[in-house]
Amino acid sequence: MMSIRNRIGRSAGAGLLLLGAALECGIANASPSIMITVTKGFGVSLYATELGDAKQIAVGDEGTLFVGSRKSGIITALVDSNHDGRVDRRYMVAKDLDYPEALAFHDGNLYAALEDRIVVFNDIEQRLKRPSRPREIYDRLPGKSSKSPRGMKFGPDGRLYISISAPCNVCEPVAPFGSIIAIDVATGESQQIATGIRQVVGFDWNPDDNKLWFADSSRDWMGDNLPPDEINRLGYFGEHFGFPYRHGKAVNEPAYAKPKNLNMAPPVFELPAHVAPRGLLFYNGKQFPAEYHHQLLVAENGSWNRSSKIGYQIVMLKMNGNQVQSRTTLVSFLDGEFPVARPYALAMAPDGSVYISDDLKGNVYRLFYKGNEDDEQDE
Repeated sequence: MMSIRNRIGRSAGAGLLLLGAALECGIANASPSIMITVTKGFGVSLYATELGDAKQIAVGDEGTLFVGSRKSGIITALVDSNHDGRVDRRYMVAKDLDYPEALAFHDGNLYAALEDRIVVFNDIEQRLKRPSRPREIYDRLPGKSSKSPRGMKFGPDGRLYISISAPCNVCEPVAPFGSIIAIDVATGESQQIATGIRQVVGFDWNPDDNKLWFADSSRDWMGDNLPPDEINRLGYFGEHFGFPYRHGKAVNEPAYAKPKNLNMAPPVFELPAHVAPRGLLFYNGKQFPAEYHHQLLVAENGSWNRSSKIGYQIVMLKMNGNQVQSRTTLVSFLDGEFPVARPYALAMAPDGSVYISDDLKGNVYRLFYKGNEDDEQDE
């Protein structure tokens, strides 16, 4: 069983906290300490381990955390019954599934996007020991490929939104690839919400105006610093966001000319190239200080297609209306050139802390606010 002990101290001049975690894995020689950099006032604890390539996560009405693993085909339920920030019980909801990486929870039910369909586990938190057989509610997803990640979440209108990324580095994808669709789970009717996307996993609605925001990873193989990754805001249903004709605000694609009369929405904010934004969450809890409320958190999964590593962190985008004013790091999982984790998805915990899935080592971390404590403590 893996345990984690936090040793906390100031980083001179940086205004950050250094979190040194000695991971004891039950073997003769413990692994060397790793360094996770955390913004002052915050802490990170290891919430759960051994979850395969932990992808999207969803929180139930009673606080159960559901984790999907694409490679293992397993959905796991994690329960913190005494609300102390540690998992007390874990259950296998289902196994041998086809790529159950995209999850969503709504009205007591857990939804999972599989290879070509969406299924639902009814009343799941009441049936964790013996989950019911999943029921198919939508059967018109395209066959999945390794380069077509998906994200899924219920919107303020009660519909189930799912992103269907392009199955390529750069191409003119055939619909519904390269789009976000919304599904009425009662009737099965669907609507195309956004087009011209490449690789979208994380999206959320701004609580101030219920507008949809999403992160998009731009194409590879244009160099270390091109093209920028994107943060986008949906202005109207059916809006086109540029892929494959334009990347970021001004990088034109040499392989494909933009069709005449095609209107393309520029991103609201450009991220550095290859940070690979995945999870996206407007913070709407009460645990973090007021300056974090209704601000946008982004999980940067990291930079395989770059000569030196970048990303591997959770950042906050400071909002001013519909504009992004700044980007600051809350947690960095990059220890020099060594990635401690690849943060993938974000979800709000019942107590206002934030869960972070890690598809590198199959962990879930918990980001919490602890005030300005400087004393050494255990997590």
